[in-house]
Amino acid sequence: MGKVLIIGAGGVGSVVAYKVAQHPEVFSEIVLASRTKAKCDKIAAYVGNNRIQTDQVDADSVEQLTALFNKHRPELVINVALPYQDLTIMDACLACGVHYLDTANYEPKDEAHFEYSWQWAYRERFEKAGLTAILGCGFDPGVTGVWTAYAHKHHFDEIHYLDIVDCNAGDHGKAFATNFNPEINIREVTQKGKYYENGQWIETEPHQVHKTLHYPEVGPKESYLIYHEELESLVKNFPTIKRARFWMTFGQEYLTHLRVIQNIGMAGIEPVMFKGMEIIPIEFLKAVLPDPGDLGENYTGQTSIGCRIRGIKNGRDLSYYVYQNCSHQDAYKETGAQGVSYTTGVPAMCGAMMFMQGLWRKPGVYNVEEFNPDPFLKALAQNGLPWHELFDVDLEL
Repeated sequence: MGKVLIIGAGGVGSVVAYKVAQHPEVFSEIVLASRTKAKCDKIAAYVGNNRIQTDQVDADSVEQLTALFNKHRPELVINVALPYQDLTIMDACLACGVHYLDTANYEPKDEAHFEYSWQWAYRERFEKAGLTAILGCGFDPGVTGVWTAYAHKHHFDEIHYLDIVDCNAGDHGKAFATNFNPEINIREVTQKGKYYENGQWIETEPHQVHKTLHYPEVGPKESYLIYHEELESLVKNFPTIKRARFWMTFGQEYLTHLRVIQNIGMAGIEPVMFKGMEIIPIEFLKAVLPDPGDLGENYTGQTSIGCRIRGIKNGRDLSYYVYQNCSHQDAYKETGAQGVSYTTGVPAMCGAMMFMQGLWRKPGVYNVEEFNPDPFLKALAQNGLPWHELFDVDLEL
C-alpha cells in the first residue's frame, strides 16, 4: 500500500482518480491536484466516500510542485497533466524523493515536436536517487508497448513488422471536437507522418499515406499513417523490428475542419498581437472548442486499438493481432468520462498498481515495454479493458 498523488483534473485525471479509488488495498491515500482546485473537488465528490483529498498546483512551477509534494509526501506521482509539464514534475520528484509515472512524453510548448530524449536524459539522476520513472503508461503509448512485450515474450522469437492501429468509431454529435486536450491533439495529428523501416526514419506529408483497414465490431475505416511516440522506444527495445508504423482513423469532416483550422492560422503556436495583447492561436482555439471532458454524455460507438504484428516463431512465419474495443457509453456510465479518457486512465492506474505492488519498480527511467507485461495485462482486463488475440489472420498491412 502507498499514497499516490494525481496531477491533472481533465477527462483522464477523472478516470485515474475513479479507478485508483476502487483499490484501497493498493492505494492507501489519494490526493488529486490541478491548476483549478474546483475541478478536483468535483471529481472527488463524484468518486465519493471521502477517498480523495484535493489541492491546487501550477504544474509549470517546480517550486509549487515541490511544496505540494513536501506537504502531502506521496510515494508515487501520476502525471496526467499536459506533456509540456513532464520535466517540471520530474524535477520536483527528484527534489522530493518521489517516484513518477506519466501517459505521454514531453514536448516543448514552443515547438510542435515530441521525442523521449528529454526524459531519457533523466535516467542517471533517477538511478542515483533510487527512484523509478515509468514513461508512457496510457493506451497508446502504454498498452500498445506492453502488448508488444507480451507478444515477444509469449509468441515470437523475433518481431519483424509492427503496425499499431487506432480507431475511434464513436460519434459525439459535435461539428468538431477533439477527444483529448485540443492543443496536444491538433499538434499531434497535423505533424508530418513518420515511420521506421530498415534502421531509418522515413517522413511523409501529413495524412499522405492512408488505406482502408477493418476493425473488429466496427468494420472498414480509412486509416492514416501518423507519427506516434511509442515507435521510438519500441524499435530501440526490440531491435529485430524491420518496420514499425502507427495508423489512426479520421473522418472526412474532421479532416476538412482540420485543414481549415490550419489554413486560417488557428493551429499556430507562435504568438500574434490582438487588441494590444499577445495571444497564441491554438490556445484561443482550445478555449472555444468543446471540452473533451464534457463529450461523454452523448458519445456513442466505440474505440478499437490494437497491434498487428508479423514475425518468426520456431522458424515459422506468424501473424498476430491483439486488440481492445471500448464502448464510449459504457465508459461514461461507469466513470462519467468518454472512451478515449477511459482507455488512457485505466492503464495509468494499472501501471501505478504494478509499481505499488513492487512488480514495476527499479531505479531509473523506463518505458512500459521494459517491464514484465503479464501482471499488467491481467490487471487491465480485470479493470474494464478486456483484450483479445487473433493468430494467423490477414493483417491487411
